[in-house]
Amino acid sequence: MNYYISTIYQGTFDEAIEKATAELKKEGFGILTEIDVKETLKKKLDVDFKKYRILGACNPGMAYQALQKEDKIGAMLPCNVIVEEHDDGTVEVSAVDPSASMQAVDNKELTEIATQVRDLLKKVINNI
Repeated sequence: MNYYISTIYQGTFDEAIEKATAELKKEGFGILTEIDVKETLKKKLDVDFKKYRILGACNPGMAYQALQKEDKIGAMLPCNVIVEEHDDGTVEVSAVDPSASMQAVDNKELTEIATQVRDLLKKVINNI
């Protein structure tokens, strides 16, 4: 099982972030955090890295359901979506597959919620 869902975006890095954010919003997700990995690595380690942004996406309703089934599941939240620019200039957008993450948690009810979230994230990725 792959641990992520991804697509190549036909546009710029910044456009991909805007498109991903808009598509996430359509499916009930908000962005809780945004980490600019390139900037962080330059600042902390003085190394150059490709354009790479981590969007911490959360669907509050689904998160609430998951937390009711397993209170420690917050350790695996939010759902990360990454936008990265490869050396050849292509831009890839990827999202975690929560079903793969939930294999570590022995809770059937949580697995069902993770499947629903995976389906929403697949829809997001497919619409980018």
